[in-house]
Amino acid sequence: LYAGVIGYLDDAMEPLLTRDGTIIIFNSSNDPSAQTDLHWAERVDDFTFVYRGKIDGVNSPALDAVGSIDTAGNMYFVTTRSYAQDLMTIYRGRFNHGVVSDVAPVKGISLGVPLQVNFDVEVSADGTTLYFVDGLFTPGASVPQTADLAVAVRGADGEFHRLNSSVLAAVNTSALEYAACISEDQRELFFTRLEGTQTGIYRSTRPDTTSDWGTP
Repeated sequence: LYAGVIGYLDDAMEPLLTRDGTIIIFNSSNDPSAQTDLHWAERVDDFTFVYRGKIDGVNSPALDAVGSIDTAGNMYFVTTRSYAQDLMTIYRGRFNHGVVSDVAPVKGISLGVPLQVNFDVEVSADGTTLYFVDGLFTPGASVPQTADLAVAVRGADGEFHRLNSSVLAAVNTSALEYAACISEDQRELFFTRLEGTQTGIYRSTRPDTTSDWGTP
């Protein structure tokens, strides 16, 4: 990624291109020994972005990564800043040209189980739906013991509520599923699956947003 970002020469991971195509958000290395922060860059042309720095208001001494933004500028990201206190890792805020305000945890996502961690959040374009991962980690392990995709929908109360796991029954397996990417109409889903040492990108579709996801 950094080869196309003028002024940035460090590790760059998990990029997000905003819906209007003008900004890339990414994080630095997520290695446990690294300070993982969220950064941003602005588009010059189809191949070049100019680095603008770390995103103000969103980074902490803990891991901050995997940004996702809806068309209204609501940003969601993963952070371990409060996991020891509340077992929550998905936060939200308002993104405006490199500054995030009103940062707070997203309720209704965490299962409240120690060693269970939510990661790889993706928000739908209209901001109504969150796709994320339920991951179970063993202390000291480099990858989760289990990882499945999950979905939460914003209710009339403004909060997100998890859907029944049956909506993704054809997608989740005993392998690790993560890194969801959703189309604007929420009828096409891409994700990564790790089975043993073999990884692949998979695609699932559905006829409408009220249907369960089909076999990838």
